[in-house]
Amino acid sequence: MTRLTLAAPLSAAALAIALLSPLAAQAQNIAIVNGKAVPKARVDTLLTQAQRAGQQITPEMQGMAKDEVVRREIFAQEAAKRGIAQQADYKAQMELARESILIRELFEDFKRKNPVTDAEAKAEYDRFKAQATGTEYRARHILVEGEEEAKALIAQIKGGAKFEDLAKAKSKDPGSGENGGDLDFAKPENYVPEFGQAMTKLKKGEMTETPVKSQFGWHIIKLEDTREAQFPDFEGVKGQIQQRLAQIKLQKFQDDLRKGAKTDYKFAAP
Repeated sequence: MTRLTLAAPLSAAALAIALLSPLAAQAQNIAIVNGKAVPKARVDTLLTQAQRAGQQITPEMQGMAKDEVVRREIFAQEAAKRGIAQQADYKAQMELARESILIRELFEDFKRKNPVTDAEAKAEYDRFKAQATGTEYRARHILVEGEEEAKALIAQIKGGAKFEDLAKAKSKDPGSGENGGDLDFAKPENYVPEFGQAMTKLKKGEMTETPVKSQFGWHIIKLEDTREAQFPDFEGVKGQIQQRLAQIKLQKFQDDLRKGAKTDYKFAAP
């Protein structure tokens, strides 16, 4: 009786495992292509790569990833049938792909283990902020090809024509011309030297009496306003600073590996 009582539950358990095993396997696969399973892990890998590239994973993207993985399996099976995997060109490309993936994972591993701290980001922010002091100028300009045309426009403005209207009609700088020549606030060093120097000599509301020549043509400049240099809040630029510092850290890591390697090769770049 004891043997029979024990045997029955064991047989039931074995039957349950046998029935559930195919279901468990199916849960790990998204399709069967010509008798070969397509594992769900491939979809997960594609989505992980998309996340690393900054894409947001949506249900639609998940469906597209599944479609892509199944298509790849179909095409890969056909390539295998045709013996593509044995071709020398394929093997050479696979070696390059293997190296690329290995290197990419090396860099990702470094970034995970060497994150940019809030303290590092704040120190970089403070350094940039200290350099950003000074005066910003809000100017308008009209850019034309020739000096005589610029002089004629200055005469029209002195005669009562609106600077903004002439900028829209005559300036060959499309970006500012559409806005009446408005260049918004900027520091003088953001412009070519001739422009910046002429602009800083003006008082608010003044216009250059003579055209200013630069590599772009002839400018008529009007100074609208000045202010102390503005700088964004730390939280507003924290992400950008962290990204930049992460790139600097990674570049140093790469440079250190290159300098530490024993090789007779001479790199063209330092």
